[in-house]
Amino acid sequence: MSSAMLSAIGSWLAAGERMVAGIAALSVMVSACMAHAADPTRFTIEATVRGARLEGTPLNWSERQVMLLSRDGSFVDFRPDQATDYRKTSVDFRPYPIGTMSSRLQSELGSAYEVHATRHFIVACPRGERDRWAERFEEMYRSFVAYFSVRGFSLREPEFPLVAIVWKRKEDFQRYAVKDGSPLKGDVLGYYSLASNRVTLYDVGNGKATTNDWQQNAATVLHEAAHQTAFNTGIHNRLAPPPRWVAEGLGTMFEARGVWNSRTYTNQSDRINRERLAQFRAYVKTRRKSDSLPQLIASNRIFDTDSAAAYSECWALTFYLVETQPRLYAKYLARTATAAATNSVQRTKDFTDVFGTDFRMLDARFLRFIDGLK
Repeated sequence: MSSAMLSAIGSWLAAGERMVAGIAALSVMVSACMAHAADPTRFTIEATVRGARLEGTPLNWSERQVMLLSRDGSFVDFRPDQATDYRKTSVDFRPYPIGTMSSRLQSELGSAYEVHATRHFIVACPRGERDRWAERFEEMYRSFVAYFSVRGFSLREPEFPLVAIVWKRKEDFQRYAVKDGSPLKGDVLGYYSLASNRVTLYDVGNGKATTNDWQQNAATVLHEAAHQTAFNTGIHNRLAPPPRWVAEGLGTMFEARGVWNSRTYTNQSDRINRERLAQFRAYVKTRRKSDSLPQLIASNRIFDTDSAAAYSECWALTFYLVETQPRLYAKYLARTATAAATNSVQRTKDFTDVFGTDFRMLDARFLRFIDGLK
């Protein structure tokens, strides 16, 4: 045991923290296992945290916080003094089998819901509605992979089954969101959670969807499942999320039929998100050309001040880059997937290193392209 570790243990003991010896032991165990790992080989521990039994691999740890990647794919943060009865259970780390995850989800939701597994998804929906939901998520996954594969991206298979929950009622969905730590603003139909790695939404039609109801649900499925798939196939990195405009630009792009069903709809006109295009054209009338793109790239602020404008512009910019500079866009996505930009300076540098520093010229070409869409 190093003097640094002894010093750390002494500090924890002096601080009078509860279960300090256990904290030290946990840190020693984690450090020792990592030191002897062949490379990024991960090991598995079990612990009781806040009354729940957890099983996973530690990603980061300190005297203040442990981040655990659970065997169901979720991230769990806790203070070391909240953990009891912990032990190393395996020299490697493997996700729960799909059957185990399905059973756990069924127990969580109860008999009013049925759980169905496809090749990549575990979909929970109101009983009797399996055929309306499960295959749609799988179809979205296939379309996502096809879209990026033909553009030269090498996507990896998800490590974990992708969980999607379709709530019968809006009230149940909102109650779950609060419990999930994702209280919602506005009339949100669904969301993807980085922490739980789940897509969650509710059935607008309450099992009796009209065409308009289903179109609303379909757009939500496409957008949120695109987020989930991107974060699980290597396009994005859950531990180092990209700038928000990058993630939302990709999500809004997949709302268009020529993107999520590119094998059937092959024309550029099919790839245009008509709703976002109309929103952006309305926004352009008041948009500040001099700094709109630099601000979008450097900061998430516009999402808080004018979300409709933010979503429309991140769609428009993403669509422009994908359609006109696909190789550079791929290079930029790879860059944002390696490490999170922690400040506006780094975010700007990541972008300009790929696309150049002349924002005035970029903006002119960008607006000319969008104006020419039919």
